[in-house]
Amino acid sequence: MKKWCSFRELQRWPILFVQRIMYSPCAFQKKPRAISSKAVYSREGLPSWQQTRGIFGRQSGGTKQQSLDDIAKGIREREYKRIVVMAGAGISTPSGIPDFRTPGSGLYDNLQQYNLPYAEAIFEINFFHHNPKPFFALARELYPGNYQPNITHYFVCLLHIKNQLLRMYTQNIDGLERMAGIPSKMLVEAHGTFATATCTVCQRNYKGEELHDDIMEGMIPKCSTCKGVVKPDIVFFGEELPQNFFMHLTDFPLADLLIIMGTSLEVQPFASLSGAVRGSVPRLLINRDPVGPFAWGSQHQNDVAELGDVVNGVAKLADALGWTKELEVLMADGAKKGAFLGSPAGYP
Repeated sequence: MKKWCSFRELQRWPILFVQRIMYSPCAFQKKPRAISSKAVYSREGLPSWQQTRGIFGRQSGGTKQQSLDDIAKGIREREYKRIVVMAGAGISTPSGIPDFRTPGSGLYDNLQQYNLPYAEAIFEINFFHHNPKPFFALARELYPGNYQPNITHYFVCLLHIKNQLLRMYTQNIDGLERMAGIPSKMLVEAHGTFATATCTVCQRNYKGEELHDDIMEGMIPKCSTCKGVVKPDIVFFGEELPQNFFMHLTDFPLADLLIIMGTSLEVQPFASLSGAVRGSVPRLLINRDPVGPFAWGSQHQNDVAELGDVVNGVAKLADALGWTKELEVLMADGAKKGAFLGSPAGYP
């Protein structure tokens, strides 16, 4: 596998990658302290990454270290037309999404009335079946429409408008990507979504908007058929990832640029996707800290790290592209549309 022999072979290899993730014994194990303000899973999946490195082994991409300007030039000149974006909680915190773990925060203090054994229990499926009230208190705070997208979300939307976005993979459950105008078909919401919901008893499917009033009024949504609890399709500990997470993994060997934004790359199997692109494909990290292969010393000459504030990093890339004005117009239009539609603003 030292070279990519044919497009047909290229299409077959992601099947091996999916199998390595699906059958890894540690890929879906729980480790409570890994939780952030988004539903997350295990940090113990490093062996899964090590396995995928053997399939998608990266090679140095030339003799000259690339820069952010080089990446911008490639996007601007449409050298990169199949861009995959991976994003985590770091793109949502600038929108004001609260961290439910932080003592002293209103959300954290509000959850204490439920006597959680530990904060992470709110995303454990067994605890939810026993007591769903804490989750719906959190859902009321995070429900789409309470917060607005920021420049990071609109930048990805602009990539889509310019027909250069292959797919966006997000760990976030806040729905800000959809609200920014990114179509659902262009999204893989790895940790689930509020856009749909399912009865925990009879498995009847619901649209997320059907739960809106109950959640906002502090009530537990009940199934109209069997009166069971209706749970938004957010992935909890003990549940499988959404089917489309695995359906679209072929995006990675087809990508010509990977952009990673606002994520710790510690949660598996999401984190291992950073190594699933071809060795010749540049990876751009826009993040507060070096993470994943950028922190492990596995960075290559065609990789670029723009470290610091994520919003500033995206703004810098937009400026290098000459897209700043377009982005400002898109954000202004999105803000007007959100204000007009109300809550949940622009959410399907």
